[in-house]
Amino acid sequence: MASFTPEAFKKEFIAILDYWEKYGPDPQKGGFYGAVSYENQPKPDASRSVVLNGRILWTFSLAHRLLKEAKYLTLADRAYQQIVKYFFDEEHGGVYWSVKADGSPDETKKQIYGNAFAMYGLSEYYRITHHKPALEKAQELFNLIEKHAFDPVTGGYREAFARDWSNTDDYILSKSPWIKSMNTHLHLVEAYTNLYSVWPDAKLKKQTSDMLEAILTHIVNAKTNSMQLFFDEKWKAKDDIISYGHDIEASWLLYETAEVLHDERLIKKTREKSILMANAAIKGLGKDGALNYEYDPATKHLQTDRSWWVAAEQMVGFYNAYELTKEEQFKAKAQRSWDYIVNEFIDKEKGEWFGTVKEDGTPVKGDKINFWKCPYHNSRACAEMWRRVAKG
Repeated sequence: MASFTPEAFKKEFIAILDYWEKYGPDPQKGGFYGAVSYENQPKPDASRSVVLNGRILWTFSLAHRLLKEAKYLTLADRAYQQIVKYFFDEEHGGVYWSVKADGSPDETKKQIYGNAFAMYGLSEYYRITHHKPALEKAQELFNLIEKHAFDPVTGGYREAFARDWSNTDDYILSKSPWIKSMNTHLHLVEAYTNLYSVWPDAKLKKQTSDMLEAILTHIVNAKTNSMQLFFDEKWKAKDDIISYGHDIEASWLLYETAEVLHDERLIKKTREKSILMANAAIKGLGKDGALNYEYDPATKHLQTDRSWWVAAEQMVGFYNAYELTKEEQFKAKAQRSWDYIVNEFIDKEKGEWFGTVKEDGTPVKGDKINFWKCPYHNSRACAEMWRRVAKG
């Protein structure tokens, strides 16, 4: 069994940071590469996503907050400058979905998911620097999202807009009429929560609280305690596909939101739902202790790939359920998740984690860095476990 100690999690946290410090920065064009191969070779011309850059900014800001090392602040500064210089749309406001390697706009639509991760990184950067322009940029994003994306009639937030914030029917992951999604709401409430921790604004608190309620009411299926993925304007679900990783991730993120808001009624309600969601996610576990990726009840199709981000989130989610219930089964599942990560996901030869491992344990040797492959899920999981296990 892998060592399940604060020191073990801190060590892996630093190892992930070391990888991104070594292979992420682009010395020619500035900022961070949009993609790096399995062989740790940069792809200099790859487009750069706001999701990746927002997560890099958040990760190195967190690293500086926890470890107090100047090099992490330097890397956070680098990510901050890139986002502010290239990703913000000076004409229409908000951030682009992606830019080209030279910094020119690439995909210019206003994806709320992308704006959320920019906000998430900016708020964490402000937490360590107290650099007022970073907070102002995060506040600007909040106001734009509230102006354009919030649905005052049925609640929740629309998925995406054209560059000028006019309507679009292309939401990247879905098409009209499925204009609301689980994924966007989960990460928008995460971003709002982080912003609220540094800017305790009354409107922000209300909108965060209302969004948490909307997730618990409309997105988490009351019968199954799994989340549904896509919805129309009135919260009619597209289907019943289950994403096990998102369910276990939400089980702890949503409870964190309730705690940050200091709302006792919401804390109680979310605590109960978090435990139910963790129990529901157990159904997705394979015999190896890793969660399968996705299940469609209509077709009975089970997607059995193991994903790096799912493995990270299941470890935290099950440990969070253990903290809430003191049931040893949850702690055992978290420990087994860590065993699987150490044995299957951590690449002892090339560094970082494999993005995907097949059900039989074969790693898929894809990019170590790309549009979606980032340092946020695994570094955050290690930081969370370092803190939680040390607390006892």
